[in-house]
Amino acid sequence: MRQQKSVSMADVARVAGVAKSTVSRAFIHPTLVAAPTRERIRRIADEMGFRPSRVARALSTGRTGLLGLVVPTLSNPFFGPLVAAVQQAAEEEDRQIVLMISELSAERETRLIERLSSEVDGLIVATSLCGDPFLRKVAKRIPLVLVDRRVGRLPSVLIDTPSGVAAIADHLIGAGHRRLCYVSGPPGSWADAPRIAALRGRAEESGADLVVAGPIPPTVDAGIEVSETVAKAGVTAVIGYNSATVLGLLHGLGTQGVRVPEDVSVASADDFILFQSTKPAVTVLRLPLEEAGHAAVGMLARLLRGERPGKPVVLGPELLIRESTRPPG
Repeated sequence: MRQQKSVSMADVARVAGVAKSTVSRAFIHPTLVAAPTRERIRRIADEMGFRPSRVARALSTGRTGLLGLVVPTLSNPFFGPLVAAVQQAAEEEDRQIVLMISELSAERETRLIERLSSEVDGLIVATSLCGDPFLRKVAKRIPLVLVDRRVGRLPSVLIDTPSGVAAIADHLIGAGHRRLCYVSGPPGSWADAPRIAALRGRAEESGADLVVAGPIPPTVDAGIEVSETVAKAGVTAVIGYNSATVLGLLHGLGTQGVRVPEDVSVASADDFILFQSTKPAVTVLRLPLEEAGHAAVGMLARLLRGERPGKPVVLGPELLIRESTRPPG
């Protein structure tokens, strides 16, 4: 069988009735081509099955069309919707993402960022474990946007979980709980300090006590292990750092004969789709992860165009009250 000949840029130019250089600009420098002509060229190219070479684009413009995305783990349900949203938003910008996973290691994250910074046009780093000086250094070399981490004036998209856990505390304290526990995240977690400060503020205002358990890895196994500490702390309500931690807590408390919510109310600082069908269904914060992903790509695209990224984007979570929280006793 004869192999079908690939479609070239010259083929597209001939059908469109324009110069080959015009086709090239329509894909590599689209702002230099009038919108009607650009759209006609792209439509014809799509119909003919022409795909511009990213290698050729990189040689011509110094841009690869690739965006790096670094996340700490994929075992945490927090990151799945974020990754999907970043990929969708990147495709809308005619770009692709290179996904790297640091496995909750600041050292590994540093190596991945160093590697990616020479291979992609820009970087998005979610809940970074790296130090501020390193991230500032990277931002001087390559456009960088942080998600759920703030470092000075570096471009960032933030999810306001401190106000979210404060809302959980208000819900629990309003229901009559006077001794709460917060199970914190991994050592060095940037998100924990403002969350704990918000919880302590609410506890002090209402005369309630706050016990902090951790730091622990944000995993199911760690949640199971810390459940014994929680059971012995004399608390009537517990807020978990993330959904994996809470899944472990539910299992661990159950094996110790501690009933949820009859003995202890449980809430999660993020959402997991199965929490709607657990017994009991878990009170959670629904986080705007899709919105965060799109905002991060939009901010990075502005940087790549030489524009100002704008102020940090702050997105608020939504408290969903379910069966796992109720008045004590």
